[in-house]
Amino acid sequence: MNEHTDVVVIGGGYAGVMAANRLTQRDDVRVTLINPRPDFVHRVRLHQLVGGTDAAVVAYQEVLGDGVRLLTDTVTRIDAAGRGVELASGATVGYDYLIYAVGSGSADPGVPGAAEFAHPLGTFEEAERLRPALDAAPATAVVTVVGAGPTGIETAAELAEQGRSVTLVCGGVLGPYLHPRGRRSVAKRLAGLGVTVLDGPDTKVTAVTSEAVRLGGGRVLPSDVTIWTVGFGVPDLALRSGLSTDALGRLLTDETLTSVDDARIIAAGDSAAPSDLPLRMSCQAAIPMGARAADTVLSRIAGEQPETLNQSFAAQCISLGRADGIFQFANRSDVAVWFSIDGRLGAKMKETVCKGIIKHLADEADKPGGYRLHRMGGGSTRRQLLETKQNQTPTPAELAA
Repeated sequence: MNEHTDVVVIGGGYAGVMAANRLTQRDDVRVTLINPRPDFVHRVRLHQLVGGTDAAVVAYQEVLGDGVRLLTDTVTRIDAAGRGVELASGATVGYDYLIYAVGSGSADPGVPGAAEFAHPLGTFEEAERLRPALDAAPATAVVTVVGAGPTGIETAAELAEQGRSVTLVCGGVLGPYLHPRGRRSVAKRLAGLGVTVLDGPDTKVTAVTSEAVRLGGGRVLPSDVTIWTVGFGVPDLALRSGLSTDALGRLLTDETLTSVDDARIIAAGDSAAPSDLPLRMSCQAAIPMGARAADTVLSRIAGEQPETLNQSFAAQCISLGRADGIFQFANRSDVAVWFSIDGRLGAKMKETVCKGIIKHLADEADKPGGYRLHRMGGGSTRRQLLETKQNQTPTPAELAA
């Protein structure tokens, strides 16, 4: 009889590290974390890496428990039938349970010229490539940031604060998640930094060249450096491994985060699609999902029924340079409300959140099982969506009729 349960965690981001740390509660569980990079990427600081105000990496020794084996390699295929993962190095690692936490990256822009001439900003490597391109551009160079979600807003503000000439092309609404009151605050701050904000239906980018960005309304914007922050994509590892995914490639799971194909595979973070109703891609979702995924594995090892997803949201925080920011409050169903905190206090709150993320991971490494935020009750919206989905799904008898 096997004296140990081997758990492999694929992906060393927010969800993967939380899950790996939490699994070490049991002495009879051996945890291997597989990640392509030797350091933890603090992804919410990538815009600071581009601006030169933070390295956006943390040593794994600071966030990963001593009981977790770190393997720096890339998983190329999951062999679910054989319970093993194949690595780029040629090795194979077996598992009893697998946690799939491969995260997300930049989406395929699907716009002529964007892949060739625009700089994506979804991963650490992309940020590292963008930094020298900005350094090589003269101070008077025109920088165009495409996409007005948190990454686009933060990048535009960070560069404008350094004196860069920045245009933010929204392709629609500035900060779609924000409450109108919060959106006005962000627009005011960006204007104060000198950022030109282009929003509305005619601001969707239709083409990118080495010197310009073309908009749907026919307008052509000169651009020396174009930064692309529109949307996220996920690795195709699950799809390549023959596992069921949603249209974007996220692993399909039930509400315990267990793969619909295999009870030994559990997903967490941006690459998971529980009940085909994925949560907002964010560290705010990833860390609790990592804890939930670990709890699911530990419950199965103990012969207990895993608890279901009970995700709660609180806010979205956006930095607007080093001295300003906004903390946009939301209800538990992740809908922005009228109340937000901006200005210097907003910046301090955002910084507190960034530091708090690392502290959550480090605390779980020191005292596995101590994290409890994933047990906070979520809003009613998800339950309603699940009920609607169940009512719309035909029964086997209906399908056979």
